[in-house]
Amino acid sequence: MEIVGTSTEQMKRNDHVSLDIDKLTASVQEELKTLHAFSNTCSIYRVPKRLRDSKEYAYTPQLVSIGPIHHGKEELKEMEEHKKIYLQEFLKLSEVSVKECIAAVAEKETSLRNCYADNFENISTEDFVKMMLLDSSFIIMVFLIQFGSFIPSNYDRIFGKPWMIRGIDFDMCLLENQIPFFILDDLLKLSRRQGGCSMIKLTRDFLSSTFGDSWVPKDILEQINSSEVEHFVDFLRKCQRPAKRTQQQPLESRTTPSVMELHQSGVKFKLGSKEKIFDMNFDFHKGILEIPPLFLEDETEKLFRNLHAFEQCHCRDVYVSDYIATINFLVRDTNDVEILAKKGIIDYWLSDNDAVMSVLHDLDRGNLVNSKQFYFADVVEDLNKYCRKRTHKWIAALKHNYFHNPWVSISVVAAGALLILTVIQTVCSVFQGARWRRTTQHYDLTLSFTPNVTKGFIKSW
Repeated sequence: MEIVGTSTEQMKRNDHVSLDIDKLTASVQEELKTLHAFSNTCSIYRVPKRLRDSKEYAYTPQLVSIGPIHHGKEELKEMEEHKKIYLQEFLKLSEVSVKECIAAVAEKETSLRNCYADNFENISTEDFVKMMLLDSSFIIMVFLIQFGSFIPSNYDRIFGKPWMIRGIDFDMCLLENQIPFFILDDLLKLSRRQGGCSMIKLTRDFLSSTFGDSWVPKDILEQINSSEVEHFVDFLRKCQRPAKRTQQQPLESRTTPSVMELHQSGVKFKLGSKEKIFDMNFDFHKGILEIPPLFLEDETEKLFRNLHAFEQCHCRDVYVSDYIATINFLVRDTNDVEILAKKGIIDYWLSDNDAVMSVLHDLDRGNLVNSKQFYFADVVEDLNKYCRKRTHKWIAALKHNYFHNPWVSISVVAAGALLILTVIQTVCSVFQGARWRRTTQHYDLTLSFTPNVTKGFIKSW
């Protein structure tokens, strides 16, 4: 190889050049030959550092590892024995052999690896296939025991300890703890005693039991096809996909008035649908802001964080991220939390309003939004426009100051009625006085005229 007309031999003789160009060239070319191209179909990611640093435990499994990202961690090894027990139970139940299951997983190895943002070249084919088989059968058996009629033949330490299965349920909903949905579907279909169960239905039951019907509507299977589901986090996000906005517009204002400021401007808050958490709407003409109920506790915070992380890594329509940003526009003080709590919009199992505000603000750390495609842009812009109208503030001030309770309202009405009656009485008095003066003047004029007439009559007589 030559650089600027200089031969390799000449470069070797040059004292100030210590780089072996030929050796480096061969090394780079060899690396390029073995380069593993990243797949554009990946859907399972490591949580970005900008999000993980705010609350690491919310993204880290506590009891069981699923998939390769946390595989082999010392603190999670205890569950590996349970996975083997559940594989044994799965083989008995499904009446398939280990060889058939291994062959089914091995056939999809490349597709499975392509689902991860990391290539995991350090995990051999044998270890990767074994891991996927153990993890998949473990998940299937957990679902069948929870929602099927299957009872494990051995003493089950997982379901025998309520706190254990609850922790496992939440571990299976972490972004870094996912395996592709299609391999679960394939293995369950491989069973010769499937009994009418489908993976998509078991998943719906599992997630509904874990997070409630507000997160997983009962009719969701009519809207989601199993072939469209990437993994459990993706399924949850699809369950909460809001309706498309009628008119998309860019976000021009980077904030909104707070809940308290909106309240003082006459905006009324209405509890929205319990089945669509992200369906937030504002009726400009009626001045009604409709917000679905938001329940906050430690586990729902974890769910929000992992949905948010998945969306930030994978999705174009980032309605979870935009919802988090919009809520933080609205809630800037404990008074804002209190107003929404009174309306039933915010409910929580946290210590106080300060804790709620802290959770919401922590969720927004590291949140990236696109102002050109902000999902709630129409809500934000209309709220700003509504609060800029002075008449709305005047009317709201009148209502807040004089009509905030029945007794004050009665007093105001009574005072108003008294004022009107006083004005009427004054006007009547004025008119009556003017009339009396006119009558008196006429009477005086009559008296002054009468003696003259009388005198003339007597004289002529």
